[in-house]
Amino acid sequence: MFLSPLYALLKKNSSTFHQVVPFNYKEDKLLQLDFTAANEALTDEMLLNTSSFSAYIQKLLDKKYMYGIGGYNEHRTIYSRSHVFDGDEEPRRLHLGIDIWGKAGTPVFAPLDGYVHSFAFNDHYGDYGATIILHHQLDGVIFNTLYGHVSKRDLKGLEEGQYVAKGTEFAHFGEPKENGQWPPHLHFQIISEMNGEKGDYRGVCKYSEKEKYLLNSPDPDLILQMMQYATRDKND
Repeated sequence: MFLSPLYALLKKNSSTFHQVVPFNYKEDKLLQLDFTAANEALTDEMLLNTSSFSAYIQKLLDKKYMYGIGGYNEHRTIYSRSHVFDGDEEPRRLHLGIDIWGKAGTPVFAPLDGYVHSFAFNDHYGDYGATIILHHQLDGVIFNTLYGHVSKRDLKGLEEGQYVAKGTEFAHFGEPKENGQWPPHLHFQIISEMNGEKGDYRGVCKYSEKEKYLLNSPDPDLILQMMQYATRDKND
Protein backbone atom coordinates (compact mmCIF):
# COMPACT_ATOMS: atom_id res chain seq x y z
CA MET A 1 0.00 0.00 0.00
CA PHE A 2 1.19 3.52 -0.83
CA LEU A 3 2.33 5.42 2.26
CA SER A 4 1.48 9.10 2.44
CA PRO A 5 3.97 11.90 3.16
CA LEU A 6 2.20 12.28 6.52
CA TYR A 7 3.17 8.71 7.43
CA ALA A 8 6.85 9.47 6.76
CA LEU A 9 6.66 12.74 8.72
CA LEU A 10 5.08 11.14 11.77
CA LYS A 11 7.55 8.26 11.69
CA LYS A 12 10.42 10.75 11.56
CA ASN A 13 9.06 12.62 14.59
CA SER A 14 7.81 9.60 16.55
CA SER A 15 10.13 10.22 19.50
CA THR A 16 8.91 13.80 20.00
CA PHE A 17 5.25 13.27 20.82
CA HIS A 18 3.78 13.51 24.31
CA GLN A 19 1.97 10.46 25.65
CA VAL A 20 -1.72 10.44 24.80
CA VAL A 21 -2.49 8.41 27.95
CA PRO A 22 -0.37 7.81 31.08
CA PHE A 23 1.89 4.83 30.43
CA ASN A 24 5.25 3.71 31.83
CA TYR A 25 6.62 1.03 29.51
CA LYS A 26 9.02 -0.18 32.23
CA GLU A 27 6.23 -0.96 34.69
CA ASP A 28 2.84 -0.99 32.98
CA LYS A 29 1.57 -3.88 30.87
CA LEU A 30 -0.58 -3.74 27.76
CA LEU A 31 -2.85 -6.49 26.47
CA GLN A 32 -3.46 -6.62 22.73
CA LEU A 33 -7.14 -7.33 22.21
CA ASP A 34 -8.71 -9.13 19.26
CA PHE A 35 -12.18 -8.11 18.13
CA THR A 36 -12.24 -10.10 14.89
CA ALA A 37 -14.26 -13.23 14.14
CA ALA A 38 -11.30 -15.25 15.46
CA ASN A 39 -12.28 -14.28 19.02
CA GLU A 40 -14.96 -16.85 19.80
CA ALA A 41 -15.59 -15.35 23.25
CA LEU A 42 -17.42 -12.44 21.62
CA THR A 43 -20.99 -13.71 21.54
CA ASP A 44 -23.93 -11.71 20.21
CA GLU A 45 -25.49 -11.77 23.68
CA MET A 46 -22.38 -10.18 25.21
CA LEU A 47 -22.01 -7.51 22.56
CA LEU A 48 -25.62 -6.42 22.89
CA ASN A 49 -25.25 -5.95 26.64
CA THR A 50 -22.90 -3.09 27.52
CA SER A 51 -22.51 -4.27 31.12
CA SER A 52 -21.52 -7.77 30.00
CA PHE A 53 -19.14 -6.39 27.38
CA SER A 54 -17.57 -4.11 30.00
CA ALA A 55 -17.22 -7.00 32.43
CA TYR A 56 -15.50 -9.05 29.71
CA ILE A 57 -12.94 -6.29 29.12
CA GLN A 58 -12.35 -5.81 32.84
CA LYS A 59 -11.84 -9.52 33.39
CA LEU A 60 -9.19 -9.58 30.66
CA LEU A 61 -7.31 -6.70 32.21
CA ASP A 62 -7.91 -7.89 35.80
CA LYS A 63 -5.32 -5.56 37.40
CA LYS A 64 -2.50 -7.30 35.50
CA TYR A 65 -2.76 -4.96 32.53
CA MET A 66 -3.10 -1.20 32.64
CA TYR A 67 -4.82 -1.07 29.25
CA GLY A 68 -6.16 -3.23 26.49
CA ILE A 69 -5.06 -1.92 23.12
CA GLY A 70 -5.21 -2.48 19.38
CA GLY A 71 -7.56 -2.50 16.45
CA TYR A 72 -5.94 -0.51 13.64
CA ASN A 73 -6.79 -2.01 10.24
CA GLU A 74 -8.72 -4.75 12.05
CA HIS A 75 -11.81 -6.29 10.46
CA ARG A 76 -14.13 -6.42 13.47
CA THR A 77 -17.27 -8.31 14.28
CA ILE A 78 -18.20 -6.09 17.25
CA TYR A 79 -19.84 -3.44 15.07
CA SER A 80 -22.78 -5.71 14.46
CA ARG A 81 -24.05 -4.40 17.83
CA SER A 82 -25.14 -1.08 16.31
CA HIS A 83 -27.09 0.03 13.23
CA VAL A 84 -24.67 2.98 13.02
CA PHE A 85 -22.36 0.69 11.05
CA ASP A 86 -24.96 -0.83 8.74
CA GLY A 87 -25.02 -0.16 5.01
CA ASP A 88 -27.42 -0.79 2.14
CA GLU A 89 -25.12 -3.36 0.57
CA GLU A 90 -21.99 -3.54 2.72
CA PRO A 91 -21.68 -2.83 6.46
CA ARG A 92 -18.72 -0.92 7.88
CA ARG A 93 -16.37 -3.22 9.78
CA LEU A 94 -12.74 -2.08 9.19
CA HIS A 95 -11.37 -0.10 12.14
CA LEU A 96 -9.32 3.02 11.34
CA GLY A 97 -8.03 3.96 14.79
CA ILE A 98 -6.42 2.38 17.82
CA ASP A 99 -8.60 1.73 20.85
CA ILE A 100 -7.14 2.01 24.35
CA TRP A 101 -9.43 0.23 26.84
CA GLY A 102 -9.15 1.19 30.50
CA LYS A 103 -10.89 2.91 33.38
CA ALA A 104 -13.44 5.69 32.99
CA GLY A 105 -11.81 8.99 33.91
CA THR A 106 -8.38 8.05 32.51
CA PRO A 107 -6.77 11.35 31.42
CA VAL A 108 -6.02 12.10 27.76
CA PHE A 109 -3.20 14.45 26.74
CA ALA A 110 -2.44 16.38 23.56
CA PRO A 111 0.49 14.67 21.80
CA LEU A 112 1.62 17.92 20.18
CA ASP A 113 0.54 21.54 19.94
CA GLY A 114 -2.75 22.08 18.19
CA TYR A 115 -6.08 23.83 18.01
CA VAL A 116 -9.59 22.57 18.54
CA HIS A 117 -10.83 21.76 15.05
CA SER A 118 -14.30 20.76 16.20
CA PHE A 119 -16.21 18.72 18.76
CA ALA A 120 -19.61 17.09 19.15
CA PHE A 121 -21.74 14.80 21.25
CA ASN A 122 -22.50 12.00 18.80
CA ASP A 123 -25.20 10.55 20.99
CA HIS A 124 -26.26 7.37 19.19
CA TYR A 125 -25.96 3.77 20.38
CA GLY A 126 -22.59 2.50 19.15
CA ASP A 127 -21.36 5.94 18.06
CA TYR A 128 -18.46 7.99 19.48
CA GLY A 129 -20.45 9.78 22.13
CA ALA A 130 -18.40 12.83 23.18
CA THR A 131 -15.79 13.55 20.49
CA ILE A 132 -12.95 16.07 20.17
CA ILE A 133 -10.85 16.69 17.06
CA LEU A 134 -7.56 18.61 17.25
CA HIS A 135 -5.90 20.34 14.29
CA HIS A 136 -2.10 20.25 14.01
CA GLN A 137 0.73 21.54 11.87
CA LEU A 138 4.08 19.75 11.88
CA ASP A 139 6.94 20.84 9.63
CA GLY A 140 4.41 22.60 7.44
CA VAL A 141 2.14 19.56 7.10
CA ILE A 142 -1.43 19.89 8.38
CA PHE A 143 -3.35 16.99 9.90
CA ASN A 144 -5.85 16.16 12.66
CA THR A 145 -6.24 13.79 15.60
CA LEU A 146 -9.61 12.46 16.77
CA TYR A 147 -10.49 11.45 20.34
CA GLY A 148 -13.70 9.47 20.55
CA HIS A 149 -15.67 8.11 23.55
CA VAL A 150 -14.46 10.80 25.94
CA SER A 151 -16.43 12.35 28.80
CA LYS A 152 -19.23 14.76 27.95
CA ARG A 153 -17.89 17.20 30.54
CA ASP A 154 -14.74 17.58 28.41
CA LEU A 155 -16.83 19.42 25.81
CA LYS A 156 -17.87 22.12 28.27
CA GLY A 157 -16.18 25.44 27.54
CA LEU A 158 -14.51 24.23 24.34
CA GLU A 159 -14.38 26.56 21.36
CA GLU A 160 -13.28 25.93 17.81
CA GLY A 161 -9.83 27.43 17.28
CA GLN A 162 -8.95 27.14 20.98
CA TYR A 163 -5.22 26.48 21.46
CA VAL A 164 -4.24 23.20 23.12
CA ALA A 165 -0.57 22.97 24.07
CA LYS A 166 1.42 19.75 23.82
CA GLY A 167 1.01 17.75 27.03
CA THR A 168 -2.26 19.44 28.05
CA GLU A 169 -4.76 17.16 29.80
CA PHE A 170 -7.89 18.00 27.82
CA ALA A 171 -10.10 14.89 27.92
CA HIS A 172 -10.91 11.70 29.85
CA PHE A 173 -12.30 8.24 29.05
CA GLY A 174 -16.08 8.49 29.22
CA GLU A 175 -18.67 6.31 30.93
CA PRO A 176 -20.94 4.16 28.71
CA LYS A 177 -23.85 6.59 29.14
CA GLU A 178 -21.82 9.32 27.41
CA ASN A 179 -19.51 7.34 25.09
CA GLY A 180 -21.98 5.64 22.79
CA GLN A 181 -22.69 2.75 25.18
CA TRP A 182 -19.23 1.16 24.96
CA PRO A 183 -16.94 -0.13 27.72
CA PRO A 184 -14.69 2.81 28.73
CA HIS A 185 -11.96 3.41 26.17
CA LEU A 186 -10.39 5.98 23.88
CA HIS A 187 -10.63 5.76 20.11
CA PHE A 188 -7.54 7.59 18.81
CA GLN A 189 -7.25 8.28 15.09
CA ILE A 190 -5.05 10.34 12.79
CA ILE A 191 -6.85 12.07 9.92
CA SER A 192 -5.06 13.83 7.09
CA GLU A 193 -8.06 15.44 5.37
CA MET A 194 -11.33 16.05 7.20
CA ASN A 195 -13.18 16.50 3.90
CA GLY A 196 -15.58 19.01 5.40
CA GLU A 197 -16.53 16.92 8.45
CA LYS A 198 -16.81 18.59 11.85
CA GLY A 199 -17.11 16.92 15.23
CA ASP A 200 -17.10 13.53 13.57
CA TYR A 201 -15.19 11.40 11.07
CA ARG A 202 -15.56 7.74 10.24
CA GLY A 203 -13.57 5.51 12.54
CA VAL A 204 -14.83 2.42 10.74
CA CYS A 205 -15.08 2.00 6.97
CA LYS A 206 -16.34 -0.52 4.43
CA TYR A 207 -13.74 -3.13 3.55
CA SER A 208 -14.15 -2.20 -0.12
CA GLU A 209 -13.00 1.35 0.75
CA LYS A 210 -10.01 0.16 2.79
CA GLU A 211 -7.23 1.68 0.68
CA LYS A 212 -8.78 5.15 0.55
CA TYR A 213 -9.49 5.39 4.25
CA LEU A 214 -6.22 3.86 5.48
CA LEU A 215 -4.32 6.33 3.32
CA ASN A 216 -6.19 9.22 4.93
CA SER A 217 -5.86 7.71 8.43
CA PRO A 218 -2.33 6.31 8.88
CA ASP A 219 -1.39 4.07 11.81
CA PRO A 220 -2.10 5.92 15.09
CA ASP A 221 0.82 4.12 16.72
CA LEU A 222 3.12 6.48 14.83
CA ILE A 223 2.10 8.91 17.58
CA LEU A 224 1.15 6.54 20.41
CA GLN A 225 4.31 4.38 20.26
CA MET A 226 2.57 1.77 22.45
CA MET A 227 1.90 -1.32 20.33
CA GLN A 228 5.51 -2.48 20.65
CA TYR A 229 4.82 -3.12 24.34
CA ALA A 230 1.53 -4.99 23.87
CA THR A 231 1.31 -8.72 24.42
CA ARG A 232 -1.29 -11.36 23.68
CA ASP A 233 -2.22 -13.52 26.66
CA LYS A 234 -2.66 -17.12 25.52
CA ASN A 235 -5.10 -17.70 28.35
CA ASP A 236 -7.50 -14.95 27.24
